[in-house]
Amino acid sequence: MIRRTTLLGHTYTFGSVKEILAKASERKSGDQLAGVGAESDLERAAAKIVLSDLTVGDLRENPSVPYETDFVTRIIQDDLDKDVYEAIRRQTIAELREWILAPETSSEMILRVSRGLTSEAISAVSKLMGNLDLIYAGKKMRITATCNTTIGEPGVLASRLQPNHPTDDPTGIAASLLEGLSYGVGDAVLGVNPAIDTVDSTLAVWQALNEIKDRYEIPTQTCVLSHITTQMNAVLKGGKADLCFQSLAGSQKACEAFGVTPDLLAEAKDLFLREGSAKGPNVMYFETGQGSELSSSAHYDADQVTMECRCYGLARHYQPFLVNTVVGFMGPEYVYDAKQLTRAGLEDVFNGHLHGLPMGCDVCYTNHMPTDQNDAEALAVLLADAGCHYFMGVPQGDDVMLMYQSTGFHDIAALREITGKRPIREFEDWLTRRGIWEDGRLGRNAGDPTRFFDDGRPGGTI
Repeated sequence: MIRRTTLLGHTYTFGSVKEILAKASERKSGDQLAGVGAESDLERAAAKIVLSDLTVGDLRENPSVPYETDFVTRIIQDDLDKDVYEAIRRQTIAELREWILAPETSSEMILRVSRGLTSEAISAVSKLMGNLDLIYAGKKMRITATCNTTIGEPGVLASRLQPNHPTDDPTGIAASLLEGLSYGVGDAVLGVNPAIDTVDSTLAVWQALNEIKDRYEIPTQTCVLSHITTQMNAVLKGGKADLCFQSLAGSQKACEAFGVTPDLLAEAKDLFLREGSAKGPNVMYFETGQGSELSSSAHYDADQVTMECRCYGLARHYQPFLVNTVVGFMGPEYVYDAKQLTRAGLEDVFNGHLHGLPMGCDVCYTNHMPTDQNDAEALAVLLADAGCHYFMGVPQGDDVMLMYQSTGFHDIAALREITGKRPIREFEDWLTRRGIWEDGRLGRNAGDPTRFFDDGRPGGTI
């Protein structure tokens, strides 16, 4: 394995595969903060040249965190299809990139090979791709999953309805929920980030979501994004929800900072399959985001794209219904500006797809980033073309509880119309029966939540 190359008379030597991966990454403020990024564009180019000649086997044999001390590494390594891995282990990363991008390479072929790739190998491929490569390759892969409905069918762009409230008030949540439904949002999930992480609050929000879902016979999924242990305790107290949520990280140390272990995730999945309200078989919902490992000093001098990929390697072990990267939520310390935001979003969706995951993206930013809504909208258009499974639907694109900017109800409608995509089929049929969706776009009753009211109050039928 060669770890050096010469450019313009200067020889660049890299001490490890992990260093090659880090310095081959496109510039991110988080990597610069961690001291692992390339010091110049020439060093970055040199690292890419060296990385291109490494093999799939080289990446497997040099995980970012040792197998013996890290359960994320063990899950990624142990889950590999050994026959597939043996067939491709001598293939270089450059050859793998060219094969993925080849017109004759199908989704089925790519996803079969992906079962023999570690997360480090998948990260490596993305580092040799330009933004257009990431869009083209991401769109090629078709990944579906089924909870109550199926996400990822051709021609579908789904959405999570996110009616957060600063005090978890059920009436306020219901108001935002009905408005979002009136714009055709919510086919991926009706999902609330609770302000209060308690069993009682989780039960109250579950009840608010399920009452509306059941009253109007909405074909979708429900979820409250409290800690996984809170949700499990709520189920044991008789509560019902379709999806079990948890944030993931790319190392054991970072996962433990989140209060997560493999046994806990497996126990939660089993509990929701037995006692939850979903048809299944996919009942898990995971969120990730570049930089979370650095924030807990659990990145082991690895770059944030590689650590994010390891989140996806952990996620695929539990066959989730939804995964999404909250791409700008960590702030400018990790993803600084519009250029870095765009790159991170495209990397995450491609890398998630190459792991075989149904990937969504919270195209978002914090108010101290040098970005704005135009930047987020441009990224959302690119991701919609890249095959992203779903986006967030937040009232006015402004989350009043989490205090960040995301995509709004109108954005989902516009993205569907621009790309010619539609909601999940059963949800589209439900919208059509109510005049909210007509002829492939929002219909005559769109944007009118009073259509759900009887005498000014929720109730009855439309």
